[in-house]
Amino acid sequence: MTEVIRYAIGDATAPSERPAIIAHICNTVGGWGAGFVVALSRRWSEPERTYRERHRAVGSVLGTVQVVEVEPGLWVANMVAQHGIGHGWGRRPPIRYDALRQCLEQVAGTARDLGATIVGPRFGAGLAGGDWAQVEAIIEETCAEVPVTIYDLPDPLTP
Repeated sequence: MTEVIRYAIGDATAPSERPAIIAHICNTVGGWGAGFVVALSRRWSEPERTYRERHRAVGSVLGTVQVVEVEPGLWVANMVAQHGIGHGWGRRPPIRYDALRQCLEQVAGTARDLGATIVGPRFGAGLAGGDWAQVEAIIEETCAEVPVTIYDLPDPLTP
């Protein structure tokens, strides 16, 4: 178990911690519509709108972050750390660990400035195809001075 990351059962879009930054990974192609972003868009329109507007204006560059306030004391960090979308058998997963490191360094700095906790799902280990052990190591390296909570959804089969 890590000393930097606290794990909790719950909904990462409704963290108990405040102030907090909800971190998640976006792709370079402007796609938004699968995975964790669906839950984000159900709660707030601003993160998707901001991501799409920036993508139309200048594209989505690996290693960049947009921090969007969605409620008082709550922000969403759109971290561009996924090159393209999807991966098939024998192809490299779309996650880019170096870009994730760059993004988390920026998010950690913003969290320090705001006195906020970083929260999120197991970003990078879902549709981005990343290995959670590698993502966890990057979080530990980049966010050592900031509290981090990773939320796992409850198991629907557990009473």
